[in-house]
Amino acid sequence: MKKLILPLMTTFLTSLWALRAEEGMWTFDNLPLKLLKEKYNFTPSEEWLTHVSQSAISLGGCSASFISPDGLMLTNHHCARGQVSAVSTSDNDLLKNGFVARSREEELKVNMSIRVLHRMLNVTDIVNAAVKPDMDAKAAESAKDAALQEAVDAMQKSTGLSCSAVRLYQGGEYWVYGYETFDDVRLVAAPEIQVAMFGGDFDNFTYPRHDLDFMLFRVYKDGAPYRPENFLKWSVQGLKAGDLTFVVGHPGTTARGMTYSQMAYARDLTTPNSIKAYERQRRVLLEYGKSGEENKRAVQTTLLGVENGLKASKGYYAGLLDEAPMARVKAREDELRARVNKDDKLKATVGNSWDQIDKALEITRDNALLMSLAQGVPTPLLTNLRGAVAQIETGDAPPPPRRPMVDRPDLNQMQLEAWLQELQAALPPQNSLVQAALKGQTPGVAAKSILASAMNDESARKALIEGGKPALEAASGDHAVALAKALAAIILDGQKKQIDADAIIKDHAARIARARFEIYGKETYPDATGTLRLTFGPVSTFEANGTLIQPFTTFGGLYDRYAGWGGNEVYAYDGAWSLPQRWLDRRHLINPDIPLNFSHSVDIIGGNSGSPVIDIRGEVVGLIFDGNITMLPGRYYYNENNNRGVSVDARAIIETLDKVMDAKHIVNEILGSGARVSANQRRE
Repeated sequence: MKKLILPLMTTFLTSLWALRAEEGMWTFDNLPLKLLKEKYNFTPSEEWLTHVSQSAISLGGCSASFISPDGLMLTNHHCARGQVSAVSTSDNDLLKNGFVARSREEELKVNMSIRVLHRMLNVTDIVNAAVKPDMDAKAAESAKDAALQEAVDAMQKSTGLSCSAVRLYQGGEYWVYGYETFDDVRLVAAPEIQVAMFGGDFDNFTYPRHDLDFMLFRVYKDGAPYRPENFLKWSVQGLKAGDLTFVVGHPGTTARGMTYSQMAYARDLTTPNSIKAYERQRRVLLEYGKSGEENKRAVQTTLLGVENGLKASKGYYAGLLDEAPMARVKAREDELRARVNKDDKLKATVGNSWDQIDKALEITRDNALLMSLAQGVPTPLLTNLRGAVAQIETGDAPPPPRRPMVDRPDLNQMQLEAWLQELQAALPPQNSLVQAALKGQTPGVAAKSILASAMNDESARKALIEGGKPALEAASGDHAVALAKALAAIILDGQKKQIDADAIIKDHAARIARARFEIYGKETYPDATGTLRLTFGPVSTFEANGTLIQPFTTFGGLYDRYAGWGGNEVYAYDGAWSLPQRWLDRRHLINPDIPLNFSHSVDIIGGNSGSPVIDIRGEVVGLIFDGNITMLPGRYYYNENNNRGVSVDARAIIETLDKVMDAKHIVNEILGSGARVSANQRRE
């Protein structure tokens, strides 16, 4: 295996832009070593960093880690529900019933691809050198993209790794990351979904929590269990309040480097539009699930994802509406602009960058609602047909056919009717999209007419593409085709405007980033981009509801919350706090004092789900699965007072595997060959 090449790490400096102690999703080339030493008396060695970074895994939207020499992989239950649902049957719902492979032969192959980072190369100078003085913003971005792609291709050719372009600091830096990829991943163990998401959507983004949100997989290579050179050992000591923790994972997207105007644009337009779309989807999925147990099972995973997205978007929105922290964002920007304008050289190249970004935002403002509606069309028929029409109009290749997790005629009818209702309410009746969509009909009748299209058949869409514009014109009487043409026109126009706007924004955001480096030094972290990061902080409490919130919850608390809602007999709120029967039958075996979840001051965002939580020894002490509700504004800014990550305690995973899931063979693999569950974890 190739070693991860870590560039020389820099130290944390002090400045007017000093960060809060636990703030930051740090890249491995630029860690706050001085802060770690001064506050926690800990300096990670190069060996420690290489070991933990090469034990980390990207699932593409979630994180994971190797935890045994035989390729055992730990991640969140919620990160792989779709894959597990796909290998379930009507006779054996693995999400509902849980699963344990008793042997390697029983491990179930799932549709999952993973990546492990092995190389990082800074190519900023090469990329910036591609820009010539006479280039406008669009030409400059094209030149940078071409140079970056050349660097990606060169590394891929020289290393054999799967390489990706990485933009950090809004384009202030450009990197190439090289990954080893695996696509043979097999399910080893999963608890029941009812304990993995105990409390359902009500408890999502809250704390205290009582969730066993974990799954175990095994990674295979060439038909045999993969033997990683680096994997994380499991802690036998456990955590206590105040202990330092590290999270190694792949946070998805933050926007802290945006200008204030960009955040205001998200506040006024994009985020409210997203919330409306999520609310519509949730309403339809809940209604569909009420029509039968099989329907409920079919949409369960999709519904959970929608509910998570809705709650997260509302949290982001609340952060954007919070005047005090947004005023601090504005003050920090004003300070930087003032410093730029005092330097003649910087003023010449960066002084008007904020104004240029404002002008670029205006390019897309007028059609933001139309784009949101057009991109949010819910049925695979219209999504695929829209792509076919776009290919005919532009000659570009269409996106791959959309194959949703649940594709049922009755659900498609409900989803499309709800979208048409939203369209009708949002736009005037004379709008061309409304006219193409409804044709003077009610949403219900129009949905039936659209879904009756001959273009439901993939071969019909292929024939349409092959026939080109004449075939498209001949098929325009088809309701679905007419609507797809209207949707494609909106999206193609919107994409053109977005490309023009993005070129300006990328150019000037990079200028602002370089000015920030020059004024303050590279003492901060870049926005999250789905790439490998390290964040840290102690197990800690916080103030809420007029009190201090406990740092740990326990198995005893799980059963207390279950009883407090009346147990399975009451089945309150669709059983959000009910428990599977075997958890009641084996209650006497479980130590009620073992920590189940814990709260810690770590700076995380979506995408960190499934990240291992490790201690200073580099050993697993937990598994990130959520944050509290006041963590969500962290998409735009960090609040040290109440920004908390929420993790499954490593001791709870061992207790569950041992006492409830009859998986001592897995416990022994995790703890080491021939190891046994320690005495303080047993309660006979």
